[in-house]
Amino acid sequence: MAEPFASAPRGTSAGVRAPGPGETGTAPEAGAGAARVGHPLVTGCPATAGEARRLVLALVGGPAVPDDPAVIDLLLVTSELVTNALTHGGGVTGFEATVVPDGVRLTVCDRSEVVPAAHDRDGFPRPHLGGGYGWPLIVRLAREISVTRLPEGGKAVHALVPTG
Repeated sequence: MAEPFASAPRGTSAGVRAPGPGETGTAPEAGAGAARVGHPLVTGCPATAGEARRLVLALVGGPAVPDDPAVIDLLLVTSELVTNALTHGGGVTGFEATVVPDGVRLTVCDRSEVVPAAHDRDGFPRPHLGGGYGWPLIVRLAREISVTRLPEGGKAVHALVPTG
């Protein structure tokens, strides 16, 4: 499998960029508002979940304090994917967000080859042990969730978050 996207060194963010060879879309125009389908990509290697949320919010052109439930769900899934990579995956090694017809497709790569445990849409942990809610939230809010082992080691977690 080819590298899924260009990544920046850990702790830096590449921001919004034009798609590379084999990718679709064009760079956003200066001052563009909400992202258009198949256009801007956000790539990089955010050091925190907050940084990843800011990149995604800039991609979709949302307000600093979103009130749209779909954008709130998108930011929650972004946070949980990045937090899982930081907490359980040895750190974020790559990040991508792309606007597609059905929403925003997120990919977060980390150093671990361990695949998250499967949950159904109501599979929250019982009893509460202080954690374990991130993956069930991702499963509940996202669609087309998949995990790919990367040839260089680690994995990529992909999720489509509906926005419409």
